[in-house]
Amino acid sequence: MDALSDVLSLLKPASYMFRSVDAAGRWAIGFEAHRGINCYAVLKGQAWLAVDGVAEVLLGEGDCVLLPRGLPFRIGSALDVAPVDTWDLFPAVEEGGVISINGGGDVFGVGGYFAFESRHADILLDVLPPIVHIRQASDRAVLIGAMERITEELRTPLPGSFLMARHLAHLVLLQALRIILADGPDGGSGWIYGLADKQIGAALNALHGDPARKWTIQVLADIAAMSRSKFALRFRELVGASPIDYLTRWRMLLAADRIVTTRDPISVIAPALGYDSESAFSTAFKRVMGCAPRAYLRDHVRDDTRGSGPANVNF
Repeated sequence: MDALSDVLSLLKPASYMFRSVDAAGRWAIGFEAHRGINCYAVLKGQAWLAVDGVAEVLLGEGDCVLLPRGLPFRIGSALDVAPVDTWDLFPAVEEGGVISINGGGDVFGVGGYFAFESRHADILLDVLPPIVHIRQASDRAVLIGAMERITEELRTPLPGSFLMARHLAHLVLLQALRIILADGPDGGSGWIYGLADKQIGAALNALHGDPARKWTIQVLADIAAMSRSKFALRFRELVGASPIDYLTRWRMLLAADRIVTTRDPISVIAPALGYDSESAFSTAFKRVMGCAPRAYLRDHVRDDTRGSGPANVNF
């Protein structure tokens, strides 16, 4: 797979929620910090979006935003309105339904939320920008059209509606990540900024295509059509790690996933990820993930509901 498909597969999209809001007068809804990605579009009127510690943005008709970091935020008619917590509104409205506030009529929008099964979703998502404002009309049309269709499928189920909604939700997520890639690097560092660069992206796709290979800086530089020194410098600038460090971290994320999903022994996982010995693999795993493979498995089994791993890995 290409690197974006690879990362999205490891994130393991597990669930999604989509609802619409029809509001009037003074109103605001507050969202707590969470693990996942939000996507919102204003179809009528306007609303203020405020992401804690990041920015305040006035959204007009046709505007669409992506919130990839799970930071607390609120959306409403004005910034000085005390927000109502989502849990006071959403549970009473079925999936795909419309939340009516003050009788509705002034503002209408649709929003969705994606949750991930991976314990390391934060490692992969924290490198994304906190707010992505969808600028291109064609991009907005794709995302808004898909979100509206999802709410229809959820609100009025037909044969196959569950599968249709799930595939459309994945389409929204993938298209949103593509838009981030298309915007290119903006001063951040992480895997998605590397993919946004044509030359570094080629090297990343090669690494993801064959993580067990004995990669060298020179081979990767040749794939990127760059000199060895310029490639190494550019890779670190965009990705935030050297190519070999990136490869090691990616291997360990793959290993962590295999440890908990397949229960394969280290003797199987190590060579599949390019390690000649179990000890070399275990040393790398402990360095990157913060604990030995067996301890990692025990931690996962003991506290599987937390959804986060024991490590703090800047990926």
